[in-house]
Amino acid sequence: MTVSIVVVSHSEKIADGAVEVAAQMAPDVVIVAAGGTSDGRIGTSLEKVLAALDQAAGSDGAVILTDLGSAVMTAESALEFADSPAGVVLADAPLVEGLVAAAVAAQGGADLQAVRRAAETAGGPPRRTDVPPQQVVEEGSVTGQGPACTGEFELINQAGMHARPAAKIAGGLSSLDAEVTINGVDGTSMTSLMTLAAGKGSLLHVEAWGVDAERAVNYVGGLVQAGFGEP
Repeated sequence: MTVSIVVVSHSEKIADGAVEVAAQMAPDVVIVAAGGTSDGRIGTSLEKVLAALDQAAGSDGAVILTDLGSAVMTAESALEFADSPAGVVLADAPLVEGLVAAAVAAQGGADLQAVRRAAETAGGPPRRTDVPPQQVVEEGSVTGQGPACTGEFELINQAGMHARPAAKIAGGLSSLDAEVTINGVDGTSMTSLMTLAAGKGSLLHVEAWGVDAERAVNYVGGLVQAGFGEP
């Protein structure tokens, strides 16, 4: 089984569209939309959220993502009525990017808390502060703390770094205990990775810190070398 995801939005179309996008990245994950009111208006529905949680039942837990403030209140109310509230968590995350990152993490077998963490770090954690951004380094001196593990990999898939590869990288890295940069941007941010506009033949320089640093670099390297499963 995998962790399921419930999407709560004021708009039925937004919820359905976000689920459609995420499902392309995570075909084995149950992702349920709970958008709009029961009579088709803009708003949220406690009944629709409870029904979505029922659909997600039987998985390894469920993560709820929401769009605007009142959707959070509706989700919190649903948790009070849920049959197994301990197996449901609410993520404070951007709806679309958080959903895609969470879905990819769940597809990879991450547990409930790791999937929530993937969603919540999708916008990118604060940048490292232990290494000043600019330092004058004199010959023979060492300043700052370097990465625990690094790697450099050439993109071989025809389309390069588009949405699907960015989502796979960001979602997988978000479930690891590591801080990772790729060509200087946050490796857990799908948006940041896409801004690299890295085409076929581009080199991705990966730097990682933390307990899972080596695993993180190997994860990125494995995806790149496999062409992300694309031509």
